[in-house]
Amino acid sequence: MIEQLITEGLAIGACYGLFGVAVAIIYKTSDVINFGQGEMGMISTFVTYHILAQYGLPFWLAFVLTMLFAVLLGMFIEFFFMRPAKDPTVLGLIIITLGAEMLLMGLAGWKWGAEQKDFTFPLSVQKVHEPIPGLILNEWSIGVFALTALIMVLLFLFFRYSNLGIAMRATQQNQNAARIMGIKVERVFSFTWGLSSLIGAVAAMFFAARSVLDPNFMMEPFMRAFAAAVLGGLTSIPGVVVGGLLLGLIENFFGYLWPVWKPIVAFVVIIIILTIRPSGLFARHYVKKV
Repeated sequence: MIEQLITEGLAIGACYGLFGVAVAIIYKTSDVINFGQGEMGMISTFVTYHILAQYGLPFWLAFVLTMLFAVLLGMFIEFFFMRPAKDPTVLGLIIITLGAEMLLMGLAGWKWGAEQKDFTFPLSVQKVHEPIPGLILNEWSIGVFALTALIMVLLFLFFRYSNLGIAMRATQQNQNAARIMGIKVERVFSFTWGLSSLIGAVAAMFFAARSVLDPNFMMEPFMRAFAAAVLGGLTSIPGVVVGGLLLGLIENFFGYLWPVWKPIVAFVVIIIILTIRPSGLFARHYVKKV
């Protein structure tokens, strides 16, 4: 029983961490928390659902088309919502993301309706495997572990060795200095939103596979992913994933021992961490140079 609680908690925690990474990427570059992240993932998942239901294409082709849509969606929101803001404050930009959230939720309700739908996903929650004697994992868990590990490795290589990744790190530290060095900061922001939207869309599909698909299905996963990001540290991508794993374990054990308290675990974590260690468990507190 304990082993199963741990593995299930780590699996859902990895999904929280993966979605939290999408939030952290934007925050690392622009100091803005995108509260529309959940709805961006939600509407991308609906695009996959629409392609599968209306055109009958194979899932992986629908997945590739959705990833392209997700990148364009992120860039669209950055270009038409965030960039036109004149002398924006952080609070003003956050309010803009909340407006984008409401717009995307209304669009999904208008196009696909408010009723719940089943989302076809190639990795089943019911089918289980025993990769190691005594360790039972379903296909969904194996997939989320593998995907989270793959994305973490790719992001490490991207930020460490690619010119664009280095430009994103430079933009995070000092936008004015980055411009002086010839970095096109606006293009960096646009790419950041596209990358964040892509990762968020992948995580949203995993969440939809565990529940149902409707315009509100990403509200709770977003709050838990945000709690994971706060727990691990919004400026540390590995910390966000570890924070997700920890939150998944905490939530799963609370759900087993005290089911009535499970829905508020994420909010308690946010309050405690922001009170005791605002930078998170694994992020270093720094003063931004201006």
